[in-house]
Amino acid sequence: MFGFIKKSLGKTVEAIKTVVPKKKSFLTKDELENVLLEADVEYALVELILEQTYQEKITREILRSKLLATLAYTTYKEPEFTAPFVELIVGVNGAGKTTTISKLASRYKNEGKKVMLGAGDTFRAAAIEQLTLWANKLEIPIVSSKQGHDSSAVAYDTIDSAKSKGFDHVIIDTAGRLHTQTNLANELKKIKRICDKAHNGAPHRTLLIIDGTQGNSAIAQAKAFNEMIGIDGIIITKLDGTAKGGSVFSIAYALELPILYVGTGEQPEHLTKFDKYEFVDGLLDALFIEETKE
Repeated sequence: MFGFIKKSLGKTVEAIKTVVPKKKSFLTKDELENVLLEADVEYALVELILEQTYQEKITREILRSKLLATLAYTTYKEPEFTAPFVELIVGVNGAGKTTTISKLASRYKNEGKKVMLGAGDTFRAAAIEQLTLWANKLEIPIVSSKQGHDSSAVAYDTIDSAKSKGFDHVIIDTAGRLHTQTNLANELKKIKRICDKAHNGAPHRTLLIIDGTQGNSAIAQAKAFNEMIGIDGIIITKLDGTAKGGSVFSIAYALELPILYVGTGEQPEHLTKFDKYEFVDGLLDALFIEETKE
């Protein structure tokens, strides 16, 4: 899986090479600042890293510890639950919710689990159709209704059906945008209440899908969703298509939420579990000369 993460950083690596074209044994503070900004690390976090770095010559080891510190919240502990494990997927339209749901479903199915989908984005007919196509392709059952119907009812029916049939996982899509943020907040809160009525403790995990190509502009969006309903974890999509890979540090640091997966391509296997060590090392490999051991 490391290959996928390293490959997904390709455009970010290209961007930072415009600042530091050749690998070095150390960076100056000016070089470090330029590298971090070029990778789309938020300016306030860049300033914080520089303030806490007292050395004039910044080695790989020093920078590695600083970058890992910004990802301190990326560890995740799965909650206790009684099957089925219910996940609510939220995020704005275009972030990659539907594709990510299909990738998660494929992952669970490959693990031998029984998965059911709920087409809870009843605001857009296209969302229902797209998720149904994925369900058919993966040969996974889906519960859906017509555009404009009550999304909470879809969530309830999906969970109820999965419980009665002994399914392991339920993944429920939600609308990415309604007429106002208030409408969206009210709908998401209602869905969460109904999920709990259908199955005690559900949803067991609420995941926010963030479009990696948006970089730091996704932070405000993520904070809004977190304030609306509370987010348990983040999945960053389209990481392979952006030079803004450094925004991962800003997002994790600003939200204090775990990043669970990153999308590193279009295929189902291109949903990769996020490993902060592999991610950091993938960037550092582009900056520093490999130290020779005597």
